[in-house]
Amino acid sequence: MHPEQFLTRTLRENPWGNAVARVLNAAIQAVDPQEAIHAHMQRKANKLNIDGHDYDLNLFGQIFVVGAGKATVPMARAVVELLGNRIAFGSIVTKAGHTGEGIDFDKIEVNQAGHPVPDSRGISATQKIVQLLDTTRADDLVIVLLSGGGSALLIAPPPGITLDALQALTQKLLICGATIYEINTLRKHLDQVKGGNLVRLAAPSTVVALILSDVVGDPLDVIASGPTVPDPTTYADAVSILDKYALRSEIPESILNHLIRGIQGEISETLKPGDPAFHRVQNVIIGSNLLAARAAMVQAENESLRPTLLTNYLQGEARQVGKVIGTIARQIALTGEPFPRPACLIAGGETTVTVRGDGLGGRNQEVALGAVQEIAGLKDLAIVTLATDGGDGPTDAAGAIISGNSLALAQSIGLNPADYLARNDAYHFFEHLDDLLKPGPTQTNVNDLTFVFAFQTCDE
Repeated sequence: MHPEQFLTRTLRENPWGNAVARVLNAAIQAVDPQEAIHAHMQRKANKLNIDGHDYDLNLFGQIFVVGAGKATVPMARAVVELLGNRIAFGSIVTKAGHTGEGIDFDKIEVNQAGHPVPDSRGISATQKIVQLLDTTRADDLVIVLLSGGGSALLIAPPPGITLDALQALTQKLLICGATIYEINTLRKHLDQVKGGNLVRLAAPSTVVALILSDVVGDPLDVIASGPTVPDPTTYADAVSILDKYALRSEIPESILNHLIRGIQGEISETLKPGDPAFHRVQNVIIGSNLLAARAAMVQAENESLRPTLLTNYLQGEARQVGKVIGTIARQIALTGEPFPRPACLIAGGETTVTVRGDGLGGRNQEVALGAVQEIAGLKDLAIVTLATDGGDGPTDAAGAIISGNSLALAQSIGLNPADYLARNDAYHFFEHLDDLLKPGPTQTNVNDLTFVFAFQTCDE
């Protein structure tokens, strides 16, 4: 990535714009998947060290590489750099358009599929992985690469559940305001590879999973729906989530019947803590939202901004989170408290959007739109919202940038933020202002980052 990829109208028109772009770029560069693999996996001759665990390559018959997520291509590239011709074969799946330039793997096939709604390409790609794992033996090593997006990309519906049914459920969950924890609880109980089941398929091989976290708090069982870790959730939990959002009558009958059969013990549960299948499994988190936030703090310091990490657990309804972030920014601008200028506040996490309108947008864009009114008229102040994978919701934008001038500019061309919020149409609001962040796919994914920049004003 390059800082100029983050420049929008607001950043181009303000003297502090380049500094903001450099901070955003630093956050993304810090969680580069290829570099993250190298930081946690090193090889000396036939000795492989993975996060402090030593593996003697001479003891393995074959090495296989499988994986799913938006960052799997650069992750696989790093593994190829380390293991080269020791890799027997591999198969990975990534989001369509997230392969980057130049896929030069001899023994790892790269498949592309739909995200966030699964599609037939994901089923086909997953079947290839399942078939590969079916050939593994006790003396083999399976390296699993997982990153954000893996839940939708790695998909193996159980008998009786169609792709159409899963797509319908996914759509309902995405618009009702369900959290990723809740969505993935359902996914784990409607799939044959999630919830530890990938380990069951790979057994009795040794399994090492290298994981780039895109979930608040880095819970291993939620990231990519935990295909290599025990699952503490149950079929009963899945049904309770449907009830929480009044979805029982809204989803395909086949899904509800499957979950009820699971509750009744007619279908096997996901793998639970203590299952012997995990005795030969190592799970390693190689990157997270916290790492990206810390890198942004270092760059902010270099830009003569006093950085503060507010939280890496930012959650809630996006527009309400935006309003709160906006009030914090307003307090700083008007009183210098609790963080005097020049300042850079950073919050990481993942908000949710309850979709009630027919507009276009994503949670980061809606956070920004929710803050527009709060910082109206304030000088040398900016709020930036950023999806670290480069894509916010079903759009080509990663987020948006607002300043104290955003409301006035919007009103001058006939735009009312409240109207766009009511339609969940943040994308078109910021498109008119030329303030959508469009860096393109970053090939990484560690949740979202929200920034408040309060620069020294000319009269201070």
